[in-house]
Amino acid sequence: MSFRFRFLCVLATVAALVSSAAQSQTLSLKPFKDDLFAYPATLSSDTNGAYTVIDYREMRDINQRDEVPERRVHPQYTDTGVRKVQQDLLLKTEAGDVRHVAVGKTEGAGIIVLYLHGQGGSRKQGVDDFTFGGNFNRLKNLMAENGGLYLSPDFPDFGDTGAAQVAALIDHYAEQSPGAKVFVACGSMGGALCWKLAARKDTGGRINGLLLLGSLWDESFFASPAFKRRVPVFFGQGSHDVVFPVANQEAFFRSILAKTKSYPTRFVRFETGTHGTPIRMTDWRGTLNWMLSKAP
Repeated sequence: MSFRFRFLCVLATVAALVSSAAQSQTLSLKPFKDDLFAYPATLSSDTNGAYTVIDYREMRDINQRDEVPERRVHPQYTDTGVRKVQQDLLLKTEAGDVRHVAVGKTEGAGIIVLYLHGQGGSRKQGVDDFTFGGNFNRLKNLMAENGGLYLSPDFPDFGDTGAAQVAALIDHYAEQSPGAKVFVACGSMGGALCWKLAARKDTGGRINGLLLLGSLWDESFFASPAFKRRVPVFFGQGSHDVVFPVANQEAFFRSILAKTKSYPTRFVRFETGTHGTPIRMTDWRGTLNWMLSKAP
């Protein structure tokens, strides 16, 4: 073997390693206002940190954080310059027309995150810069600054038709960004769609993580393609949620670990938090970076 050939082989190996390292770096979201959105104190944890109880306080985490409680967060929590890469779009699919807001790269994205609203919501909820303590604005900026794409769609229901439309939306943008990991966050009743997507052969084989925020449980998940692929699942729940009781969601979380102790799942309980607390308080960057590290 000639010296020149050996040198070229070494050069190719080094280039591959550099490329791999660069790719892994792109799959770790850079900080954005991390100090402002960090979790308050941890009250307790178990299961090697997979289950955590956070000290949530309405007076501090709503009244002090918001300029107008639950309507407008203080300015330091947001950066509205991200609106420059925000578009209100319509995608025509065989399942129906899907109105949605897209933030970031609609082609060649490294990560795709969808938010599916709950009962009475719309695509506008997931892109409101000022409600929920500015947490959606943070998510938008995280995607825009890390070469990602954020999608907040409308859908007609929480059944098969809604799931088909969201699946078509995912399919369209995943084809435009074939290297992207796809994560679906579901608020409240939107969780019904999370579980339906996990069960579908197409999306269950494509999505890379689920986030259930003040949402519901579904034992059919254990038979889904997503479960078989060990897709990471995050649960955020307020301890005073009267819509979906925390005890039920905690029991479901623990049933996942009972099936497979090493399954990638996390549960964050916001002590004294109510139904909408997880949407306000979930640490998008920390959660998505954990999911990126575990995604199939």
